[in-house]
This record gives sequence, C-alpha cells and structure tokens, in this order.
Amino acid sequence: MKKILKYSLLLVVLAIIYVVYTNYPRLNIISGYSAKNMSSSVFLAGRTLEVTDNQDNNFSPINIAEDKINIEDKSATASVYGFMNRKAIYREGLGSVLIFDDFNKGTPFLVPNRTNISTDIPYPYGNGEQKDTVFSNVNYNELQTAVSNAFDKNEEYSIKTRAVVVIYKDQIIAEKYAEGFDKDAKILGWSMTKSITSAVLGILEKQGKINVNQKNLFPEWENDDRSKITLNNLLQMNSGLEWDEDYNTMSDVTKMLFLNKDMTKTQLEKPLIGEPNNSWNYSSGTSNLLSGYIRNQFKTHQEYLDFWYAELIDKIGMNSMLIETDLTGNYIGSSYGWATPRDWAKFGLLYLHKGNWNGEQLLNESWVNYTATPTNGSNGEYGAHFWLNAGGVYPNAPKDIFSCNGYQGQRVFIIPSKEMVIVRMGLTEDSSFNFDAFLKEMISAIN
Repeated sequence: MKKILKYSLLLVVLAIIYVVYTNYPRLNIISGYSAKNMSSSVFLAGRTLEVTDNQDNNFSPINIAEDKINIEDKSATASVYGFMNRKAIYREGLGSVLIFDDFNKGTPFLVPNRTNISTDIPYPYGNGEQKDTVFSNVNYNELQTAVSNAFDKNEEYSIKTRAVVVIYKDQIIAEKYAEGFDKDAKILGWSMTKSITSAVLGILEKQGKINVNQKNLFPEWENDDRSKITLNNLLQMNSGLEWDEDYNTMSDVTKMLFLNKDMTKTQLEKPLIGEPNNSWNYSSGTSNLLSGYIRNQFKTHQEYLDFWYAELIDKIGMNSMLIETDLTGNYIGSSYGWATPRDWAKFGLLYLHKGNWNGEQLLNESWVNYTATPTNGSNGEYGAHFWLNAGGVYPNAPKDIFSCNGYQGQRVFIIPSKEMVIVRMGLTEDSSFNFDAFLKEMISAIN
C-alpha cells in the first residue's frame, strides 16, 4: 500500500513538473491573464472569485493558475503551482492593471472626469423604461424562440451566452440574460474596444483635428519608410508593420497585454515588413498605437483621459462603460472596455444612425460609411476597426451588416437595412456558437 501511495505521489509530482516545464515560457502569460481577469471581474464587474474561476478563467491553459483576491487592497494574485506569481490591482476610474516588482503603490495617478447623464428619458437616449411599443411586422413568438436558442438549456454549458439584446427602430424588442447576469451586469467587450478607439478618432475628425490621409504620424518614424504610413492604414490594419497576433504563444500580443507597462509603444517600435495598404494583418498593437496617437493630440494627459468619456462614452449615456488603462495611464484601446449589454447596444445605435445621437452629429456620416468600407486584402471582412459582412462571412444575413467583434464571441451587430442592432455577449466563438444561424433567426422574425 505504501509503495502504491509512493508511486502515485511520484506520478503526481512528475505530472506537475511536466506541465510546468512544457508551459514555463508561458507561465508569465498564464498567471498574468488569470490575475488581471480576476481583478477586473471581482472589483470592476462585481462578480465573485468562484464565478470567475468557474466561468471566465476555466479554459486551458489558464485554468491551471491558482487565484487569490485581497478585498482590502483590491488586488488579485495568480500563480501556476507556486511558480511565476503575478499581481493585478484595481484603481478606481482606471480599472485593473498588472503590476511589477518596481511598482510604487503611493505613486499618484490621474483619473478621467465623468459626467453621468443617466436620466428618466426612455432608453436609448436615457436609461428610463421604454414606452410599450408593439410592431405589427414583428413575430414576437418567433423572436423569443430565436433568442432562447442562443442560450444553453437543461443545465448544459456549451453555448455560454450571457446576454442578448435586440433593438429594432430604437426599441428593445427582445432581451435575455443567463443566470447571474442582468441589464446592469458589466461585461468585457475585449476587441469590441477597438471600435470605441475608432469612434474617438472619428470624433477628432469631425472636429477637424485629424485627417485619415495624414502621414508622418510619429517622430520615431520620421527617418524611415514608416513615415509613409497613413492614419487610414492603421485604422484598416493595413500598415505593413510587423505583428504576431497569436494568443497561444509568447507572441507580440501576449507580451504586450501581460508584460508591457506602456502598450502604446509595442507596435510603434516594430519594423515595416510589408507595403502599406497591401498588407492586411489584424493587430491589437495597432489599436494601442492609435491610443498613443490620440494621446499626442492633447497637451495634457488629463485632457486625453477626459476626451473619450466627455465626447463619446458619457455623451451617449454609456455610463456603465470603463476603459482600462495600462500602467502608464494610456487607454488599452485594443481590449479592455467594460459595459452593460444595453450600453454596448447604444454604441451600435450611434453607428446605425450614421453618427447622430438624439439630434447631435458626433461623427460625420462619411466617417461611418468609411468605417464600413472594406480594406484592401481583407476579402470584404474588415473596415476601419469594424468587421464587415460584405464578403459574406454570414451567408444568411444581409451584406450591409458591420460589427464590433471581441474575443469569446462578443458582438454588436449593426444592420442598417433592417434598422436593427443586436448584441450578443458570451464565452464562445463561432465554432461553438453559430452566428450565421443566430442572425438569420433574429432577422427572420421581422417581416
């Protein structure tokens, strides 16, 4: 019996050594992801450690990390079998961020000034209850069936949808949440945040402060061919800059998100390896480079922090939204925007209405059209930090759909021909969740 126990213990130890050895180069990423996500989930979104571990962090290899939270100092730590301990702290107004050994907790930091314009005006222009509106051309039974089909049934956990909001002619005509979520639940949009970054640039364009054809975007590029890269090239992910967007290895994107203090610099320092406008390559580094470009348009960091909220987020009543910053205080415009599904839908409505919000033109209509114009080399799939259906990715849905897309199946679909915005938030991609069927069923309910 003792020999059996000894051999069993040895096998366990060897298994642990094998896992650590094979994953060691990635341990920084694994524990960093787990700690950062845990801190944001608990202190920003108000969920528990148990829920976060069982749902958000419950996939390989992140699920081999062990998480702990400290309520008093609003921090989360994670390690893998005791190796590579990482810590993330929550800063009110800025969200959670991974810290390093040289971090000084007493260092002051700026926070954005917020304007809460939540009113009793009916949604979407306020947060009040909508007036009862029944559309004769909407088959509500069919619509409810379509919405229900987007969620797990009978205690299964494979589709993993957390929220669906369907808006038609500015009215919520269907809405459903998974257990533990409701209309006030903040959910991470991941790369949907890229579309927010694009909108901020659109507002600067409307105000006459930038032009998409600008070159010589950064002093660091003045003396080489990168000076020829235009703002348009960056917005369309077509700059020709080197970038590896691989989340399964120690790649450019994982190093940026989990090892860098200033995420606006990662893409800035990359060489040109392709031809601008002929080298489409999806890059989160480009989105954070654009955040840095936006920062350069302001004299002070406070102005930069305030602008995103004052001119866009709070102006359209996305009061739940928070875009997290890196350690240097720059918005992580690639990945870390949190908001309720209803507030994500408001952003979709801004684009559905060609940049007009309740009578005020925040974006030029031409900017919205530009956003939904396919970039060269993307096969009709990508515009200016928005995804498109022009190439027929969703064959059973209208070609004019454009959308904000995020990791694990976050979506804000804008459908101009149907006057619709559809939001889906969850934890599964297209392989486990059929977005084409989802859209077809939703749209078919409206005659």
